[in-house]
Amino acid sequence: MNVPDIIIAIDGYSSTGKSTFAKLAANAFSFLYLDSGAMYRGVTLYALEHGMTSKDNTIDAAAIVGALADIDVTFRSTPNGSFTYLGERCIEDDIRTLEVSSFVSPVSAIPEVRKYVDARLHALAEGGKVVMDGRDIGTTVFPNAHLKIFMTAGLEVRARRRYDEMIAKGQTPSFEDVVKNLQDRDYYDSHREVSPLTRAADAFVLDNSAMTLDEELIWLRGLIQGRFGILE
Repeated sequence: MNVPDIIIAIDGYSSTGKSTFAKLAANAFSFLYLDSGAMYRGVTLYALEHGMTSKDNTIDAAAIVGALADIDVTFRSTPNGSFTYLGERCIEDDIRTLEVSSFVSPVSAIPEVRKYVDARLHALAEGGKVVMDGRDIGTTVFPNAHLKIFMTAGLEVRARRRYDEMIAKGQTPSFEDVVKNLQDRDYYDSHREVSPLTRAADAFVLDNSAMTLDEELIWLRGLIQGRFGILE
């Protein structure tokens, strides 16, 4: 299917499979995939490793803002997919830990951090043919995106996905901790003062609680065909 040079913005709750879905779309339609969540996680990992967080779940926002000029989070594409780097170090696994997940919401709520990430995304998205996911892509980062999708799924379904992902990587979380982490992140993301998680008025809702990846791609193909009048 010949898709025009558009920007596809995918928002939604944590562990709905936004990144997996976005990567699938990028591969299917030869788009560039930008992972805004991974970029925020990269900043969070830097903060954790440089003593800008504390055990009582607080962050040193001033220190993080002061370090932004030195934080080089980028993406590199390979035949095996897109990977997140902090400088010359691949951090794709490091940013998926429960510790990073516990701090990423407050770090991403810092206005200067959001400006840092937004500027990088806009630079990479020039020219279109881009798909990206996050929590405010269609509402704040790219409010004029040609196609907006809002993803959701049941809490238990999302927790099981995150738990299985972490177990597969050799981590040992409790399922209850994963559920609690998602509940906390849902509340925080939806109630933060800066760019809260919300569905854009013109976004199409995708509830993938009981869908396979193939079914999600079929849904997207149909949506694109109908939205842009593609007959093939």
